[in-house]
Amino acid sequence: MTVESTAARKPRRSAGTRKSPSTKPELVQLLTPEGKRVKNAEYDKYVADITPEELRGLYRDMVLTRRFDAEATSLQRQGELGLWASLLGQEAAQIGSGRALRDDDYVFPTYREHGVAWCRGVDPTNLLGMFRGVNNGGWDPNGNNFHLYTIVIGSQTLHATGYAMGVAKDGADSAVIAYFGDGASSQGDVAESFTFSAVYNAPVVFFCQNNQWAISEPTERQTRVPLYQRAQGFGFPGVRVDGNDVLASLAVTKWALERARGGEGPTLVEAYTYRMGAHTTSDDPSKYRADEEREAWEAKDPILRLRRYLEASNHAEEGFFAELETESEALGRRVREAVRAMPDPDRFALFEHAYADGHALVDEERAEFAAYQASFTDGEGA
Repeated sequence: MTVESTAARKPRRSAGTRKSPSTKPELVQLLTPEGKRVKNAEYDKYVADITPEELRGLYRDMVLTRRFDAEATSLQRQGELGLWASLLGQEAAQIGSGRALRDDDYVFPTYREHGVAWCRGVDPTNLLGMFRGVNNGGWDPNGNNFHLYTIVIGSQTLHATGYAMGVAKDGADSAVIAYFGDGASSQGDVAESFTFSAVYNAPVVFFCQNNQWAISEPTERQTRVPLYQRAQGFGFPGVRVDGNDVLASLAVTKWALERARGGEGPTLVEAYTYRMGAHTTSDDPSKYRADEEREAWEAKDPILRLRRYLEASNHAEEGFFAELETESEALGRRVREAVRAMPDPDRFALFEHAYADGHALVDEERAEFAAYQASFTDGEGA
């Protein structure tokens, strides 16, 4: 399997007829789907000094993140993981914004920010251990300035706001970034975080990856205006960026972080992208969206876009791509072997610490579960 082959897979045809919303003139784009550089008077300066080596680094990040993500999906299908939330199609938004961060900035992710985790130096096997149920994250949030994954939709935006308020009170010049999706944008916690961050001028960037589907609900069932415009009602700026353009994602996030560090308060960045895979491995997107929609977005693939630019600009030779292919396969083998070497989850751990001093109902449920588990082995060897 090549590093880009996952983008080429075609889903089954579905009966869905929803049209993909067209991009608006306000969309910030620096790299077209054909790999051509677009000038932007406001944001060019944030990537003006980027070197060919750094461009190759962005490409490498996206390729390896996609390879890791594809391996995780396969492992779940083989019964090695309980669940997996794929980022397929959202690599540019995550790598671009992740590489805009400084080491002293702090990240509050949801559960799909595998590319941002990669940028923050989190070992991919720790992510897999969490989805296997053998750890609660496996990394030290303070060691990477990358908080543990948050499953409760939208709640991390409040955590980020409070942390950012603390940063401001401490007089630090670092910034905080909170990731969430278009579905989470309708949560009350997100609205509260917008209110508090604006009132307290908190140095936080709200980075919304609008992949256009909150599981099976399209974005137009949640909002009548582009999501970035919601920031206006709270008194801070919002901007929509082409989330399949890694250069634009990098530039806009740098701008927003610079505002935060400079005491100008919060910013909402809407990365307009597309979830090319399922919401999670428990989901079948062919039941609610049309093949034509996905095929249109495959033509905007973030990895192919940057590769075309690298090749057209003579910033990468064929040897670079061949070496990266070898590296990606090695990464796939490493995470696969690491997961298969992990122990099975402790099935009874969920009954521990439910109450400080124990509880009769929990004891009863534990006994019932033990009997259920034993039913699978009763009679073996008879």
